[in-house]
Amino acid sequence: MIVLDSSFFIEHRSLPSDERAVTLPEVRDELEDTSRFRFDAATGKGMRLKTPSDEAVRAVRNTAEETGDASVLSETDVRLVALAHDEGATLVTDDYAMQNVASRLGVETRGAGKEHIKEERDWRYQCVGCGRVYDGNRRCDVCGSETTRKNPS
Repeated sequence: MIVLDSSFFIEHRSLPSDERAVTLPEVRDELEDTSRFRFDAATGKGMRLKTPSDEAVRAVRNTAEETGDASVLSETDVRLVALAHDEGATLVTDDYAMQNVASRLGVETRGAGKEHIKEERDWRYQCVGCGRVYDGNRRCDVCGSETTRKNPS
């Protein structure tokens, strides 16, 4: 089974005939024009619409906090990873933050159009004012400035 993100429809992908597909109703809201038509066509070809459990959503949010991806994931992103987690399915997405969190949860991922992530990351946040580094996205404790996401390497 595969769980489809909006990137699947944006990249002009077709539903594989040998796999069952599910997604969230909210994915359609992220699409425009022909991508939205592809979504509607997929529902006519057997793609099911489901929602994740509250428990899985909490697990994804907690994991996203741990990896430093929480600030860049939308609610739909969180719910898609949670749905893949619930279903024991492969998540099809080009979103690297979603892939990172899914990987940490043991959810298999596949790219829709881009290459798949090569490694998991734990992002750090750096103060734009004084340069202090934090594990989570917050205001700096020292100077009160905003923090920005930074590659941990």
